This record gives sequence, structure tokens and C-alpha cells, in this order.
Amino acid sequence: MANVSVYNMEGKEVGTIDLNDAVFGVAVNEHLVHMAVVQYLANKRQGTQKAKTRSEVSGGGRKPWKQKGTGHARQGSIRAPQWKGGGVVFAPTPRDYSFKLNKKEKQAALRSALTSRVQANKLIVLDELKMNEIKTKEFRKVLDNLKLEKALVITGEMDKKILYSARNLPKVRTSYVAIEAAGEAKEVKSNINVYDIMKYDTVVVTKDAVANIEEVYA
Repeated sequence: MANVSVYNMEGKEVGTIDLNDAVFGVAVNEHLVHMAVVQYLANKRQGTQKAKTRSEVSGGGRKPWKQKGTGHARQGSIRAPQWKGGGVVFAPTPRDYSFKLNKKEKQAALRSALTSRVQANKLIVLDELKMNEIKTKEFRKVLDNLKLEKALVITGEMDKKILYSARNLPKVRTSYVAIEAAGEAKEVKSNINVYDIMKYDTVVVTKDAVANIEEVYA
């Protein structure tokens, strides 16, 4: 079981925490991590690229010149691909690039990504992260205290003060893993993904977010 230091918002070490090996200590499956990243990027593609083939461009209804006797190469239409203004060969058309990974694959990829951050000493645990007001300067100060520049910050709830304080920082992204009561059951709300975990240099996780991640993905 991995044991990592816990820091406060001033960047001082205030204790340690044991991370669940079922989430933060698994065998890293690089193939699943790769597939999860590819899926994330593919699902973001708009797929609206379009060009016209020779059957779609206007004009070209008659043969430009007769077949023989002109000294030119034979041509059937001025809208053939070799002509200026002609159609495009194998032209791209609007399509859906998205594909699916099953639930177990997604969870395994996420566990592998988190484990890789722990193994690389790129995961920092905060005892708490609270903002009294929406203030980018104050959020930047917290990252400076932790000596971080490019980071993914994961909290245990969707806190708009944290979200809005960080959104003007180009090298910082915030995510959350929240567990809310829904009658007798529990509802999980989360927007963490493998792409962000692997993209940013360091992952900063609050203690309550660690508890939620372990409950959801263990």
C-alpha cells in the first residue's frame, strides 16, 4: 500500500495517507491507457469536414473537346480531379469518429493512469482546498506554495469557487469526483478522465477526493 505525504494549502507537510492498492497500486496497462486517450480525443472530434467529389461539383456536362485529332490528351469532363475546379478524389465526408470502451476497460485505464502518477511521484494529496471567494490570484498562490506550474486539480465536490478561480490559468485544469445521496442510494458525479491525468505534469488530489475515488473505482 503506497504511503504519500499530505500537504496543506501553504505547501507544508501535515501528515501522510495510505492509498488503496486496488486503485493506486495496480499493474499499469499501457494499452488500455492508450485506448482511453485515443477514445477521448476521437469523441471530441466534430467530424464536419467535407469536400465535393466529381459528381457533386457543378459543370462538366459535356466533353471539353473531341476524342481524337486535337493533339490534347483525351478528356471526358472539366470536373475530373486533374482539372482546376474539379472534384476531389476520395473526398472526406461528415462522419462520427467516436467509439466506445466498455465500463471495465475505462475503469482499468483510469486505475492504471492514477497508479502511473503515484509511481512517478507526480501525485500530491492536499488535506483540503477551500476558496473564500473567486480569486485566480489566490488559487495561483496555492500552486506556487506547492511549486507547481502545470497541474490537474481533483476535488471531492463540484466547487464553483475553485472552478472559476482556476479557469483563467492556461496550464491548470480542475476536475471532481463527488458522491451525493439520492434517496437510499448514492449518485456518483465525476468528470475525471485518463487524458487529463496523463496530460498534466502533476495530479493534485484532496483527501476527500481520494476517499471518493477509492469508493467508486476500487
